[in-house]
Order: sequence, then structure tokens, then C-alpha cells
Amino acid sequence: MSDGLAGLRREVAVGCRVMAHRGLVENILGHISVRLDGERALVRCRGPEEAGLGFTTPDDVRVVDLDSGEVIDDPAGDYAAPSELPIHTSVLAAHRDVDCVVHAHPPDVVVASLAGFAFEPIFGAYDIPAAHLAAAGIPVHPRSVLIRTDDLAAEMVASLGNAVALVLKGHGVVTIGADVAEAVLRALQLDTLARIHLRVCTAGTIPEAIPSTDLAELPDLGGAFNRETLWRHHQVALEHDGHGLN
Repeated sequence: MSDGLAGLRREVAVGCRVMAHRGLVENILGHISVRLDGERALVRCRGPEEAGLGFTTPDDVRVVDLDSGEVIDDPAGDYAAPSELPIHTSVLAAHRDVDCVVHAHPPDVVVASLAGFAFEPIFGAYDIPAAHLAAAGIPVHPRSVLIRTDDLAAEMVASLGNAVALVLKGHGVVTIGADVAEAVLRALQLDTLARIHLRVCTAGTIPEAIPSTDLAELPDLGGAFNRETLWRHHQVALEHDGHGLN
């Protein structure tokens, strides 16, 4: 999916724009990181003309030292790593098989978390990847704080455990993946779970998890459909609505 460092910068920028386009972030909130090696990661940083995630360019995606948190490819000092960089550094350190970390603030997830929603598979075929994500378990981190210290990040990583998606109560989400597409799609699936739950509640009833027999009937449609095709859809929709990089 990438063409060297320039391609990875572009992937992160597109991922940020997709999240903004789909309402997962507002204004300048949220960020994405991609591991480069054991010491460095590409991180969506904030520059001197910050305009928000919906307008992210590859220039906003900078190489950051995972130990010091410093932006190391910005001699002029124009770019700063996000204050919640410990979200990324702690997850990448704890999960060596993870190469991408997403942090977003989907409003529906925030509302659902404050309402005490258990993120269960309340639907099936409507969104099979989201149902499987919920069935695997989506923990909720109980603290509604800016995660800007190693200690706070350690608590968050403990809440994440071996899951691939974490709800931060009253705050947002953290999702992980092998690349930008996988991590962002998981954030979108989590948002779908929250949105449908809230709509059911608005209709006057409390949603329940689907039966295990129904869950067992949900097929894995494969990465070509669930990932490549779906991610292509989001990129094409971005371009169609005039929010693409080109």
C-alpha cells in the first residue's frame, strides 16, 4: 500500500482525512501513528498553519523518536508531536506486532460510553466486521483524561490488554492494526456499533447482543472485501466529495 516513506506519509494523511470525513474527529483533535522501526514512528503532528485533520497533508506527518518524543525530521522546529503521544509510544512498545495506532474522538462513542453502553454485537449481517469486533471484546478505559504521561498511558495499555479496540470513557477511542487501513476501519466499526446502539435507545428500547447461534453464522468475507474494497470505498468517497489529497 505504500511506496517508501513518502507513501507512508500519504497513507497517514489519507487516514486522517477519512476519519474527519466520516465524523470520527472534530477540528484538530485525533492522530495516527505508523511504526518505522524500533526507535521511530511517523506521527500526524501539528504545524504552524494547523487547519485540522480533515486538511492533513503529508507534510503534517513527521518522524518522531519513540523514546524522546521529539520530531526528528523538522530542522526548523515548525512541527510538534501531539500532547497525547504517549498513547502511541506505549501501545507500540507493548505490542510489537502492531504497526499503526489510531486515536479519535467519535461523538457517538463518547455518548455511548458515558451512558454505560456495553459494546456488544447487537447486530449481525448489517456490519459483519463490526459484529466480530464486538464479539471479540471491546474494553472501556474508565478515565476521561488527556493521556499525556507514561503513567497514564500505562493504565490505558492495561485496559487495552490483547484487544484491538479500546473505548476511552468520555474521551474517544484507540484502535490498532497492521496498517492505517486496518486501524482506521476498526475505529469506523466501533463508531457504527455506538451509533446503532444509540438509535435503538432513541426508538425506546435497550438493544441486546444477538444470539451466539446467529453470531456463529456470520462468515468472514475475507480481507479483499472487508479491508481492501472497503478502504478503497472510503478513499473514493473522500475524493468524490472534494476532500482528497489530489
